[in-house]
Order: sequence, then structure tokens, then C-alpha cells
Amino acid sequence: MKKAYFSKRIWKKDVHALTLVEMASLSELFNCAKRFVFQTLVRQKRWERELYKESIHLVVKKKFGINDYVANSVVRESQALLKAQFELNKLYIKQTDEKIKNIKKKLKKERSFLTTLRKIKESCIKGNIQFPKNRKYALRPSGLVSLELKSLSLIWMNSYLFEHQYLDPAIKRLKAKIGRLTHRLFRLEGKKEKLTTHISSVVFGSKKLFKHQFTKEEFVQNHPSWRERFLATRNKQVLISGRKDAASGNFVFTYQPDKRDLHMTFRRGKVVTFPNVSFPYGQEQITNAVLRQRNCKDKKANGKPISWSVEDHGDYYIIKCLIDVEEEVLVNFSTSDGVIGVDFNVDHFAWADVSRDGNFLESGTFSFSLHKKTTSQSTKILEVEAIALVDLAVRKNKPIVIEDIDTTLSKTGDAYGNKKANRLKSVFAYRKMAQAVESRAQKMGVAVMTVNPAYTSITGKLKYMRKLGLSIHQAASYTIGRKGLGYKEKAPQVLRPHIVRHQLPYWKQWWTLNKKLNVRTEMFHHLFNVNKPMQSIKLTHKDLTEKERKHLQKAFA
Repeated sequence: MKKAYFSKRIWKKDVHALTLVEMASLSELFNCAKRFVFQTLVRQKRWERELYKESIHLVVKKKFGINDYVANSVVRESQALLKAQFELNKLYIKQTDEKIKNIKKKLKKERSFLTTLRKIKESCIKGNIQFPKNRKYALRPSGLVSLELKSLSLIWMNSYLFEHQYLDPAIKRLKAKIGRLTHRLFRLEGKKEKLTTHISSVVFGSKKLFKHQFTKEEFVQNHPSWRERFLATRNKQVLISGRKDAASGNFVFTYQPDKRDLHMTFRRGKVVTFPNVSFPYGQEQITNAVLRQRNCKDKKANGKPISWSVEDHGDYYIIKCLIDVEEEVLVNFSTSDGVIGVDFNVDHFAWADVSRDGNFLESGTFSFSLHKKTTSQSTKILEVEAIALVDLAVRKNKPIVIEDIDTTLSKTGDAYGNKKANRLKSVFAYRKMAQAVESRAQKMGVAVMTVNPAYTSITGKLKYMRKLGLSIHQAASYTIGRKGLGYKEKAPQVLRPHIVRHQLPYWKQWWTLNKKLNVRTEMFHHLFNVNKPMQSIKLTHKDLTEKERKHLQKAFA
């Protein structure tokens, strides 16, 4: 497993002037060669032909006068960047498909509403105004026309005023809205076609900074200062990949663990030094990796490459060391004592301790807040809670079970949906949560297993929430833990009579029940009791809203 360790800041004022000059020269040359190789690879893909008879390694080596080791790193970096662009392109296509689906759904809804308004308009013209049954329009005996909306009621004194003050503007507004949606759909379909057929390039130095020369006042008036910053960003990093047959795992960089100096061999064999390169985390691992490589007798068979990266941050350098770290052998995969089921949420981790035979032992939460936090702050907050969660698993000597969720498409956002729901989707950093837990678990020797997330919350809500006196998220974590142990959740006895087709798969049964019991979560305590299977469902509870009561009566008719 590859791991990257970051050094402390190497201040330029503490580095020899010759080292600064050589590093600047290598950085400019490396990144210039990298941009050349990447553009060459892109053009070859676009034009579907080779641009040079020789290999790209030989071409870049001759053109820029660099040695084999730097040329190899340049080509590998460029190929990796191109591969990443292809993967990113696939993601963009998926996200565009999701947006197209949402717009088509919205267009269908708006066109249906327009048809309804036009029918009402036609009935007004004929002098016999009629409203559809599924809309909240009403014609009173006195001639008043009313419309019940979510937060207010509208009233017109007669049908003439209703037609000209509401219907005509609404139809006009709806036509314009449909036109805008159609145009947006056309643009997105064009974007998808371009993503499918066109091989895109990359703006080295970031597209945002490139645009600043035209959009930011300080750079518009002082173009040389923009150019200086842009070039510094383009040439910020040098990454030299390691070689397992090198004495220290790398032919360009050599690390001295005893003095903690990093030597760099550049063109013409000139050697320069970065003094006092120490690593606050991973110093021991890097020292062992370098010494192991030096003492290895058969390097071609047993050697390990060590890659080095130097980043220029203006007044200081950050040096990264990338080494192969053996994965923890003593990882606890045993479920003989049970598991810890975990449900990730926007503002907390819900966990449940499950015994080996699937019984509930205890549960709890680790709360946090990511509201108005930066990316770095969110990462640190989640890492703290991940440490607490993994320490709990260590104390109980049990592996962790989490859901395997992909939030990529859901985070695309429903532009025509609920704003609050979209905000929660955006804040829900599932990938960061999972990575924080997995990283800590790997360090502490705790296994992390993943399960299919389908219907875990629904199962917990309908089956275990009232039975065990848990919150919906703790009930979901209990279901996740049981799923990790291999248990399948059957519908409780009190709800089985309401499953129309019993031969349905068990997960389909949960979908059917959830569709029927479409009420507020807090109402499940009043509707039925899973501990009393012979008791009927209370469809007319006093705390149910009129809408919920009608839905239940229709669903269980």
C-alpha cells in the first residue's frame, strides 16, 4: 500500500542559494516537459495517429535534454493525468445524465400543469367554468373562485377576474418557464454530446487563475504580476518516481536518515542539498524504508521504489516521500464476538453493538457539526470522531460494518427540488467519513466491512425503532450490523397481512410497506406495535394529518 508523508516546512532562507537555483531550474524544465508530453498524448488521441516515430520517452529526452529518470517521471505523470481526465469525463457524463433526467421530469410536470390551465381557460370561454378534481380550485355558489395554496388562500370575486388576473398571467409565465427549461435541456444534451465525442485538455495552473488576468482588477492593471503568479503555480511541483534498483530507491533524490539531509542530483551530475528534512509523521517508516533498500542485496528482485516530491510554496518548500507500506497483518476480521454497525449522517455517527447471533446490545452516537466549515476543518472534525468510533471497536474487539454508498450523483443536486434537502446532500461528506474511519481502522488493526445500503433505514424504522426504543439512525445502524453478519430482515408479523404478494423478495416487501406507510417518522409509535402481532394498524389516530389519514385509508383499503 502506498503512503505519502509530508515534511516540515523547509524555509528558503535556510537553503543554499545554489540549491534554490537548481530546484527552480528543475521545476521549470520538469513541468514544461510534462505539459509538452500531455498535449502530445491528447493530440494523438484526438487525431488517432502517432505524431512521432520514436517513443515519447526518447522524444522528450532529446527535446529537453533530461536524463532517463526525469523523462520517465514526466511521461508517467502525463499518462496518469490523461487517465484521470478520462475517468473524470465519465463522471461528468453521469452527472449530466442526472441533470437531463431531472429537467425532463420537471418539463413533464410543467406541461401537465399548462394543459390543466388551458382546459380551465377553455371552460371559462364557454361560460361554464370547471376545475379538475386533483387541483385545489373551488367555485362557490356565490360566484367566488378560490385557490388553496400551501401558505395562503387566493380569492377572486367572479370567474372573469379569476381568468384575467390569474389564469392568463399563469399560462404566460408557464410558457416562458417551459421555454427556458427546453433551452436548458438542449444545452445539456449538447454538453453531453461534447463530453462523449471530444477529448478535453487541461489548463496547467488552474482555469480560475488563468481567468483572473481578465476578471481581477489587480491583475488587469498589472499583467506581469499575474504572469509571475501563474508561472509559479504551473511550475509548483516536481515528482520523481522511484526505482527499485536504485541504491536509495531513487536515482535523483537520496535521503540521509542520520543527518536528515535530502540530496538532489541534477543535470551534469551536480548535487545540491535540502538540509534538515524531517517528517512529523512517518519519520520512522521512511528511515526504515531507506535503510532496508540500502541493505537489500538483490534489489531487482526485492527492492522497493521510493518516490520524492518537492512543492514550492513561495517562502518555503514542502517535501513529500511516497513509500510502500506493508498492510497491517493483525487485522481483526472475526465476527465471533459480533460487530459494530455504523450509520453515517450529516451531523453524527450512529452506532450499534450487535452480538454474534444478531441481538442488540447497546447503541450511541458521536455528534459533530460541519455547518459553515471549510474543507480542512471538516476533515479534522471527522477524523476526531473517527478515532473515537474506532477506539470503541478496539475496546469491544469487534470489526466495523458501514454502508457502501456512492453520493456522486445525488450531490449533483435537484435544481427544482427541496432547497433544504439539497443543502443536506451537499454537506453530507460520506466519502470523507468513510476514509477517516478506514484510515484509523487500518492503523489500529480493525477490519471495516461494507454492505449494500438498500432499505437499512426503512427496516430499522419499521421493525426496530419502537421495539428497542431507538432513534431511526441507531435503528438503521443496528440493521447494518445485522446485515454485516449475514442476516436477512423479514417483515414483522403485524405488517405481513398487508403485503399483497408474499412471494416478493424480502427487500421488495420493505419497499411495498414503506410506500404504504408514508407518514411522519414520529407517527410509527402510534400506528402499530411490532411486539403485538395480532393488533391492527390504527389508521385514524388523532395526531395524523388529514393528508396522512386519507393516504393510509386508501393504501390499506
